[in-house]
Amino acid sequence: MKKLILSVAVTLLSASLAPAALAATGQQNKMKECNASAADKKGDERKAYMKECLSAKPAAKPTQQEKMKSCNKEAGEKALKGDERKAFMSGCLKG
Repeated sequence: MKKLILSVAVTLLSASLAPAALAATGQQNKMKECNASAADKKGDERKAYMKECLSAKPAAKPTQQEKMKSCNKEAGEKALKGDERKAFMSGCLKG
């Protein structure tokens, strides 16, 4: 069983190696999280769970239009006007 997990881990890590160190770290963290949550599973059930867990996509970033809506709503709630609103919207849309 340990050989299977190690094999899956090595395969996933080598297939997902990216030029950025953060990408590898993210995959390693994902492997740790999936492995920890699969601690109570055995055999084929664990294998299927790990496959599903590791292939799950992260939540998508909000689109520019979605950002604009939320920033505009927040600026309205704060009753910002003129230059204050402009500065707030600029910072909000960048972050």
